[in-house]
Amino acid sequence: MKLSRIVAFSSSLLLAAALALTGASAAHAAEQAESPDYVALGDSYSSGVGAGSYDSASGACKRSTRAYPALWAASHSPSTFAFTACSGARTGDVTAGQLGPLNASTDLVSLTVGGNDAGFADVMTTCVLQSESTCLARIAEARAYVDTTLPGRLDSVYSAIRAKATAAHVVVLGYPRFYKLSGSCIAGLTERERAAINGASDHLNAATAKRAADHGYTFAQVTEAFTGHEICSSAPWLHSVKWSNIGESYHPTAAGQSGGYLPVFTSAA
Repeated sequence: MKLSRIVAFSSSLLLAAALALTGASAAHAAEQAESPDYVALGDSYSSGVGAGSYDSASGACKRSTRAYPALWAASHSPSTFAFTACSGARTGDVTAGQLGPLNASTDLVSLTVGGNDAGFADVMTTCVLQSESTCLARIAEARAYVDTTLPGRLDSVYSAIRAKATAAHVVVLGYPRFYKLSGSCIAGLTERERAAINGASDHLNAATAKRAADHGYTFAQVTEAFTGHEICSSAPWLHSVKWSNIGESYHPTAAGQSGGYLPVFTSAA
């Protein structure tokens, strides 16, 4: 009996120790899950152009403390946070100059890219300064690029990310529609031009979503989040033409980053 009691007592101690260790391991795993190693890549929609409060050290990349990656990092306290998104970046720029912080320990990656490859800035310049027919022709050219060339370039970026961050959860975010149709704007582009630009944004998002899905990445659509906050709405989260700072034109405001991109990324992350 005494031996049985000793064995039972010893077993209970071992069980308690095992449970304690298991609990500690679970707590540690949970802590790691809550504090990932996070890397934010991409173009001006990720760097935060248009939101102001730019980090002077980021130079022409114009990384903003009000951009969704910085806001997410501030509220979630990741173990590490690398912010390499840069204004004007194309797919090749991301591959060549932004992937340095990625490694096998990276848990979370965010990315917006493709708009500059498709000629986003030139499309808007053409539409603002030239005729409706010229605008629509330039949009058609951009859509053709999205169909024929962009998928391969997105594949290159997505493959390069996976090669370095082998286990990371990658969230690819899309672009908003620019205009509220039949909205409050009484000058500027024609309604046909605005509709065509919105359609081009949808076309770009659809192509990006397909390539992201084929790589096993999460595509996070922001169109719904920006609905009611487009240009020509009563509370826009996007800059229209901004003559005082032309580079911020057609980019999310600080409210667009915090109210549009941030919650969408948070849900997907």
